[in-house]
Amino acid sequence: MARRGFKKYMDKRSPATFKIQVTSMVDMFVILLVFLLKSYSTSPVQLTPSDKMTLPASTSTKDPVDVLKLMVSKDAIYVEDKKVMDLKGGIVDMKDVDANDTQFLRTLYTELDQQAGKSRTIASKNEEVEFDGKVILQADRSLPYELLKKVMYTSMMAGYSDVKIAVLSKD
Repeated sequence: MARRGFKKYMDKRSPATFKIQVTSMVDMFVILLVFLLKSYSTSPVQLTPSDKMTLPASTSTKDPVDVLKLMVSKDAIYVEDKKVMDLKGGIVDMKDVDANDTQFLRTLYTELDQQAGKSRTIASKNEEVEFDGKVILQADRSLPYELLKKVMYTSMMAGYSDVKIAVLSKD
């Protein structure tokens, strides 16, 4: 008897009892898509300041270009992640300063000149590459202006006259 009641029930039910609810899944995918688009960076340049360095804040919206990277922290100056000069609390040792020109940092100039030479050699052999004398300067915001002035002066003497300063966005 129980079997006949079950058979009547099976005959009365509709053929499509299970419907997929995709509305919430679509909402989830839209949220995921928005998150990924907001976190996606179109800039080919990766600037990673060291843990000990704090970059100044700015409202600039321009993306950096891929050029020579010059980093000045409280304890050293780096060119393309290679340590070039030691600093003591943001102060240059007198052995690194030229005696005739107190704004000129000899050790930094030597490294920048080598980098410029490499770039010019590549530019002479490859028509698509051009040496434009651009450099991105990452500097701790607590460094004295006098040091940054010396670094920029020396980089200009080495052929890097277009100095861009890396900053953090205020957003």
